[in-house]
Amino acid sequence: MLGKRNEPKRWPRGQKFTLSPEGADAEAAYRNVVAESRSSGRAALDAALAAWAGPHRVAPADGVVLSELRGKRLGVPDLVRELEAAGIAADEVRASLERLVAAGVVAPIPLASQLGN
Repeated sequence: MLGKRNEPKRWPRGQKFTLSPEGADAEAAYRNVVAESRSSGRAALDAALAAWAGPHRVAPADGVVLSELRGKRLGVPDLVRELEAAGIAADEVRASLERLVAAGVVAPIPLASQLGN
C-alpha cells in the first residue's frame, strides 16, 4: 500500500498566525542567540541554534519563520512571499509553521467563521 507523503497541514484559506506569549519569548531568545553567535563563525551559530531549538521542540531553521511573525499577523502566502527571498521554499515554510504551531510558540488566529458570528 502506498502512503501519502508526509505533507504539512493545509490551513483554511485566510488563516493568519501570530506569536503566542511563549513564542514572543522564544523569538527574543532566537534573536539573542543569533546576535551573540554572529561573530563566532558558522559552526558556533549552528550549535547555538540547535541548543535554542531543542527546548522549544522546533528545528533550528524555524527561528527565521518565528522572527518573521514578530509583531505581525501573517498567513501562509504572506510568509512564503516574505521568506522566498531568503531561499526558503514554500514547503519548508509550511512545515516550519506546522512545527511552530505544534510547539505552541505560534498560534492560529481564529477566523470569523470560527467565532460563531
